Amino acid sequence: MQAVVLAGGEGSRLRPLTRNRPKALIPVANRPIIEYVIEALTDVGVRDITVVVGYRKEQVIHCLANLPVPVNVVVQEKQLGVADALKAAEDHISGRFLLLPGDNVIRAAALRPLCEGGPALLTTTHSQPTDFGVVQAHWGFVQEITEKPVVAESFTVSTGVFSLDPSVFSYYEPGLELPGMINRMIADGIGIRSHRITEGWSDAVFAWDLLTLNRLLLKKTVSLSAGTISRHATVDGRVSIGRGTQILPGTVITGPTAIGANCIIGPNACISAGTAIGSGVTVGPFSHISRSILMDDVTVGSHSSVRESVIGEGCSLADHTVSACGEFTTNVRGRCVSGHFGTIMGDRVKTAPFTVLKNAVVGNNVAVETGGRTITGFIPDQTVVM
Repeated sequence: MQAVVLAGGEGSRLRPLTRNRPKALIPVANRPIIEYVIEALTDVGVRDITVVVGYRKEQVIHCLANLPVPVNVVVQEKQLGVADALKAAEDHISGRFLLLPGDNVIRAAALRPLCEGGPALLTTTHSQPTDFGVVQAHWGFVQEITEKPVVAESFTVSTGVFSLDPSVFSYYEPGLELPGMINRMIADGIGIRSHRITEGWSDAVFAWDLLTLNRLLLKKTVSLSAGTISRHATVDGRVSIGRGTQILPGTVITGPTAIGANCIIGPNACISAGTAIGSGVTVGPFSHISRSILMDDVTVGSHSSVRESVIGEGCSLADHTVSACGEFTTNVRGRCVSGHFGTIMGDRVKTAPFTVLKNAVVGNNVAVETGGRTITGFIPDQTVVM
């Protein structure tokens, strides 16, 4: 069986995190999301994999080149939607294939029902169905898919994971999206089975959803100690520590937690469960990181506290920086959405000492130059806070 993985989109609802990388490359539990997709495919025996790239395509191609599984790469020259991305892969398809988003996490167990039989769709229930394609199904078959409706008639949504065959390409036309193609197939009498799953698939719609996904994936953490751990440090639970990382005296780490390579943690720091720390990260003395994602090359100064936050690459948080949880509310497509978190921070942000960040979304290359400030709400890219 073949597979097409769509990794050409940006993931605009996850800005500022996707300004410098596509959603498929956002690290969760210290691995890019697309790696979980490729791993699930290989676990069910799929080896003929085509990945469609577009936005920041060089980054995706570089990531794929470092995987142990060879993949075909197709470039979608313009980001014109899922159907157009699928069409770009047509020349690589010769029989039945799985179609998957490259920016959703999928498990092999969820994919197996699609590997047998005819056309099918994985569906699930979601508390916010209007963020997805809402599916009407009857007697185990899809009746209709309505993409991101203003009002949803059910809580059953499409995961975007299909089993299809080359006949789907005959329904393609410019401007028609994939749900429209599927609806036309159904109208022509082609049965699309609906496989409902309750676990094994996750999507981060908004940036703060990454925190929940991170904690879920960290539950699979395997203990690994490739670094140097002081005999005066405490490591409890499933903790993965990368090569070259130093855990200094007095530091306490509670799993499940993943720490990348060449980090310096402590002394007397505290890393709580549900945290993923990338490579080249420094966490200073007496600082506490809890239920957060720190990407590569982040520096956290001494006596700082980072809770329920996503911190982008190359950020530098000065001494006594605090990220405190609060409720963030914004308007998306005329609908009010909210999240509870500390900070969502883009790349290369710098804070001054004694900065407090409370339910803040901070853009890329922001500089907080005056200490003692409390930052809330949305701060655009390139802003200088005086």
